[in-house]
Amino acid sequence: MSASVAPTTAASPAPAVNPRTHALLNARMVPLLLRLAWPNMLVMIAQASTGLIETWWVSRLGTDALAGMALVFPGVMLMQTFSGGAMGGGISSAIARALGGGKRETADRLVLHAVLINAALGVAFSILVLQFGRPLYRAMGGDGAALDAALAYSNVVFAGTVLLWLMNALASVVRGTGNMLVPALVTVGGVVVLIPLSPCLIFGIGPFPALGIAGGGVALLAFYVGGTAVLAWYILAGRSLVRFRLAAPSWPLFRDILRVGAVAAITTVQTNVTMAVVTALVGHWFGTDAVAGFGTAARVEYLIIPLVFGLGAPLVALVGTNIGARQYDRALRVALLGGALAFVLAEAIGIAVAVWPAAWLGLFGHDPAMIEAGSAYLRIVGPFYGFFGLGLALYFASQGAGRLLWPVVAGTLRVAIAAGGGWLVLLLTGSQSGLFAAIAAGLLVYGGLTAIAIARGGWTRGA
Repeated sequence: MSASVAPTTAASPAPAVNPRTHALLNARMVPLLLRLAWPNMLVMIAQASTGLIETWWVSRLGTDALAGMALVFPGVMLMQTFSGGAMGGGISSAIARALGGGKRETADRLVLHAVLINAALGVAFSILVLQFGRPLYRAMGGDGAALDAALAYSNVVFAGTVLLWLMNALASVVRGTGNMLVPALVTVGGVVVLIPLSPCLIFGIGPFPALGIAGGGVALLAFYVGGTAVLAWYILAGRSLVRFRLAAPSWPLFRDILRVGAVAAITTVQTNVTMAVVTALVGHWFGTDAVAGFGTAARVEYLIIPLVFGLGAPLVALVGTNIGARQYDRALRVALLGGALAFVLAEAIGIAVAVWPAAWLGLFGHDPAMIEAGSAYLRIVGPFYGFFGLGLALYFASQGAGRLLWPVVAGTLRVAIAAGGGWLVLLLTGSQSGLFAAIAAGLLVYGGLTAIAIARGGWTRGA
């Protein structure tokens, strides 16, 4: 089948097109994508750095604290990627498609619907984790001091996780207009406060109480409060291309967000379930030190996610706006371009940590068992991170297109290969290296299948 999604329609979009929207529809793709991506890349590097810095501070509390954080981290990343990547992508996609089609009033009304959806989901997840956190972390292999540390951190973070959902809803609204700079500046500003605040609350520096691992959670909530307040002011003050329009909720508008966001959530859940299941397998087969090593090594994957999101958010806006304007060929070309850039970025990181694993792991601790397990993981899985970046970028592009079948299919196969195949390898051989090889094979299938399917017309089938 041809790589073309559909014949490109030559008709111009609606007459009164905002200059930002006009650029998304007509500007040269490579300079435009890089111009939109760099603020996001900057902010995602800053945001990822905060998690790494917090992990470094927590590692000073000992291996049990580090293992406890490793148990909670998949859930925290699930909330961040679910609210900002999955539902956030649904929000940005709906607004971009409305603006691309010249439906300005619809775009305004979507703001309220975005806030209502994310607020409801944030409350629901908060209740679930607060209620079932202990059995969840115990099932993942946590016990003793490591389980206590996990609960101390988790109970604080998830008590206020609705703030994260609201912040990401508002940031996604702004990104859907093609404005990547304002959400980036808000996040960077929060990071500037968070980096010194976290150790102050963990260790009790100056006037701050020593809260231990829970202090990192308190600092994170402070970041969410500030980010939500600034983004809400930006939209309510009329500085955004879309405005907050108070009107009766409409199911078609909820559906426009959810038909992308809810399906995208499957991919988000797949990524985090894979890591949670593998964490549990490592814990049950190899013990707490191995969990600490694996969890610290797997942080590289969670570093790649926000970096690729730096490209992914512009891809949602670019593809969505061009789909709304019926410029299908341009939408496909920009998606494949973004996927190629993400592959190069993620592969460079993967090769670096595979060649020098101790340089990464040594930042967080020097326990020999932790270093050994983490190094084994990075040497085997690192060279396949490029395929993870490729699949993730095309997942974001598919959000913009409103066509998520192939990223979901590829993600399902990844879970089956990494988690199911890894479990089978351990059952038959007890080999830690075999488990990590299964994870690498899952990444290869995820990125490779998604790219081939979309390039061969996967967005058209069933349309």
